[in-house]
Amino acid sequence: MDIVGFLKSQFIFHLLICYIFIVSGLIINFIQLFTLILWPINKQLFRRINCRLAYCISSQMVMLLEWWSGTDCTLYTDPESYHKYGKENAIVILNHNFEIDFLCGWNFCERFGVLGSSKVLAKKELSYMPIIGWMWYFLEIVFCKRKWEEDRKTVMQKLLNLRDYPENFWFLIHCEGTRFTEQKHQISMQVAEAKGLPKLKYHLLPRTKGFAVTVQCLRNVVSAVYDSTLNFRNNENPTLLGVLNGKKYHADLYVRRIPLEEVPEDEQECSNWLHKLYQEKDAFQEEYYRTGTYPAVPIVPPRRPWTLLNWLFWALLLLYPLFKLLINMVNSGSSLTLASFGFVIVMASVGVRWMIGVTEINKGSTYGNNDNKQKQK
Repeated sequence: MDIVGFLKSQFIFHLLICYIFIVSGLIINFIQLFTLILWPINKQLFRRINCRLAYCISSQMVMLLEWWSGTDCTLYTDPESYHKYGKENAIVILNHNFEIDFLCGWNFCERFGVLGSSKVLAKKELSYMPIIGWMWYFLEIVFCKRKWEEDRKTVMQKLLNLRDYPENFWFLIHCEGTRFTEQKHQISMQVAEAKGLPKLKYHLLPRTKGFAVTVQCLRNVVSAVYDSTLNFRNNENPTLLGVLNGKKYHADLYVRRIPLEEVPEDEQECSNWLHKLYQEKDAFQEEYYRTGTYPAVPIVPPRRPWTLLNWLFWALLLLYPLFKLLINMVNSGSSLTLASFGFVIVMASVGVRWMIGVTEINKGSTYGNNDNKQKQK
């Protein structure tokens, strides 16, 4: 067994990864708290600083995907569009089929230099999650309760606040609203039949209201919609725990750049446009399953070193005091002290495992199960 393989198999190494992520994340959250004093003085400076601080957290997750697990990510797109990525604001529509699709979305952002400023439309519960949820608060992420009557005003206000954002940003959105499962798909297609909408084989019905409001609020600020469809080769079923364990996956991402001028302004027409888009996404998915490829040029965007360098910085900063503390405790000979230290480390691992659990499909939201049933009544 080679050295890398040996390290990947070691439980202690997993604990160290968890320790670095949690401690560095909480330090960054604490620094972000102090940046609030800048908001009334210089809002744009506040935003620029928090983009960099957020990058210090999210890039650690991307580092695990890119450098630790060594997952290959091939982008299929139009070469003319490729040169515009990272140089304009965009709304990125992602399918929601895999446990690490959000991480692959972040990887897409990282390859084109917009990871720190990327935005999402996220469920309100995530805002209470330490580290990532708190980081998102300072990034002005748009949170929603998934009750449109309550969300509409809040979501519109948050989106309008982004119109003067000083950095190029991508707004990532899962229009299906929840991760795909067979049960949710069955219920979603019952709704499609009841409403006279075309059925989809590989996607849930898109939630059109949130997308329409996003387009309405960001028009003339965002240049394009990036329609993105993610798949994994050889019927791989990637998990975040697998990435943490160093398992390598092979991702294929198909991206179409659609100028925002082509998206209708009228809400109903925009809704119809999105339904048609998802029919096309279904066709692309069908072709991928049949041929193993997409109808575009395969490109592998080069990895940038910053995710790895950021992680190495935090590792060097945090591991030295940890090992020094451990040596001092061993020298003290106190079994109670050593037991307390072990308890803290194990709890750190449990904390990260809990955050991983949030992404797992079998522990996912029941939103698509219950909400669609109510719509049929």
